[in-house]
Amino acid sequence: MSLQVNGLCKSFGGKVAVDHISFAMEQPGVFGLIGTNGAGKTTTIRMILGIMPADEGSATWNGQTISRETLSFGYMPEERGIYMKTKVLEQLVYFGRLRGMDAAGAKRSALSYLERLQMEEYKDTVAEKLSKGNQQKVQLIATLIHNPELIFLDEPFSGLDPVNADMLSQLIRELTKEKRYIVMSSHQMSTVEEYCENLLILHHGKTILSGSMRDIKAGYGHTNLVVSTETDCSAIAEGCGLKLLEQRATETEYKINGDAMAGRFLSELVTGGIFPTKFEIREPSLNEIFIEKVESDL
Repeated sequence: MSLQVNGLCKSFGGKVAVDHISFAMEQPGVFGLIGTNGAGKTTTIRMILGIMPADEGSATWNGQTISRETLSFGYMPEERGIYMKTKVLEQLVYFGRLRGMDAAGAKRSALSYLERLQMEEYKDTVAEKLSKGNQQKVQLIATLIHNPELIFLDEPFSGLDPVNADMLSQLIRELTKEKRYIVMSSHQMSTVEEYCENLLILHHGKTILSGSMRDIKAGYGHTNLVVSTETDCSAIAEGCGLKLLEQRATETEYKINGDAMAGRFLSELVTGGIFPTKFEIREPSLNEIFIEKVESDL
């Protein structure tokens, strides 16, 4: 099974929203569509699913144009849409039947997901009486109720409190273990970094970076050093050529040009009788990479 997106383009009133976007997803897991608000993520998803016609390009699943007739897919849009005056279980069964399920099967699936997301007690509650986080869970269940092959989650963590965000995280991990194909759109870099093996970064509708998370980070090398010491070592760091990135309460993060620079700095610290309680050399975060790529594209 594979998702192939080739050269998708879309303009609105002469303004290009999506400019020749291409990517492939050939293994189950989570693929990240990353970009700031207005970068073209939602428009790309809608073109892939045929909700919005593309000006150019194509999107296929196993070689076929994607539609409800050719593929069982689930789509959780950024603009949530549930029936506020309808009871939770009642509308979930309705959504399941819209996806071709019989009433009994839709009810079983809905109750199973309500249990997984700790929502059983609300099954007979009208949606308007739920918290926003629980309303979002109902939307998520409506997306997954029919066991879709391909799942699109557009900003799924938006507006969730830490408890509900953790619950959604657990569910995404479970879906990954079930070998589902998930495309996740987000502007939250830490979210994408946690789940996505492969990604595409959009800026003003254009691809500015794509590939596997591992390869992208490896291409940058070890550029960051996090240090915690009981004694101020800023003068030694400056003398070794380290660039201060961030001073936090209990640690300091520097930009380095490789392991050798970090080694020299550590040697100078020890020679001066300073023994770090933390000395971590790491690759840049996805957020740092994203900011660098966007700034270089300006």
